[in-house]
Amino acid sequence: MTALSARMLTRSRSLGPGAGPRGCREEPGPLRRREAAAEARKSHSPVKRPRKAQRLRVAYEGSDSEKGEGAEPLKVPVWEPQDWQQQLVNIRAMRNKKDAPVDHLGTEHCYDSSAPPKVRRYQVLLSLMLSSQTKDQVTAGAMQRLRARGLTVDSILQTDDATLGKLIYPVGFWRSKVKYIKQTSAILQQHYGGDIPASVAELVALPGVGPKMAHLAMAVAWGTVSGIVDTHVHRIANRLRWTKKATKSPEETRAALEEWLPRELWHEINGLLVGFGQQTCLPVHPRCHACLNQALCPAAQGL
Repeated sequence: MTALSARMLTRSRSLGPGAGPRGCREEPGPLRRREAAAEARKSHSPVKRPRKAQRLRVAYEGSDSEKGEGAEPLKVPVWEPQDWQQQLVNIRAMRNKKDAPVDHLGTEHCYDSSAPPKVRRYQVLLSLMLSSQTKDQVTAGAMQRLRARGLTVDSILQTDDATLGKLIYPVGFWRSKVKYIKQTSAILQQHYGGDIPASVAELVALPGVGPKMAHLAMAVAWGTVSGIVDTHVHRIANRLRWTKKATKSPEETRAALEEWLPRELWHEINGLLVGFGQQTCLPVHPRCHACLNQALCPAAQGL
């Protein structure tokens, strides 16, 4: 080996692996190239901003206090019987003569119209107490006999039980009614100044006064329609299917009818159906052949 060759070998070892001529750089490997490309992409890509959350609007039904004055209330569909309006028109046509017993002998016609208001109201209540389980003709006769002696709270309290029994006989359950009439008259004198209560709740609290009497007393004596109830109404409403399901009592029928029947018809329905029940839709052997509702009445189809 010459001296020049030895010097070149010594210089090459001192530079280490990968050393090249002066001014030249080491070529980057594959890993370095990938890292450089990734850095370039980061520097040129737009900055991603966090997405703004979107709010979902949900509408809830507010309470009465939360609703605005102009908001309309939600309308809930109300059940009503099929063909009831035409059935009512037909019943009105059959009752246009107003010649049923209730039209002349009912509680509206049993009191003394010339008596003071307080006395008239008492007579209305008394006629209703007598009318339970009794025909209108019998009730009217008993009221005429009582009025002939002066029918007031004081006169009844001064009448002995035996005499009162003779005056009201033969109304149904006349012995019990003598007791109830005396007890109720005493309560009216002590707590109401001889007048009658002006609410259904107070009326039904009186001895011998039921819901039917109370509602009718409110209508006739006080001029306030508070409900519909009568045995004729109960029977006819079930025959015409004016209730969602069959009802077992006049009180149950009243509640069922008041759920759908317009309130402005409540006062008319009592007298209308009572007379219809007295003349045509009888409790036994109804006169379906003479009824305008024969083709519309579910009960008539089964007879």
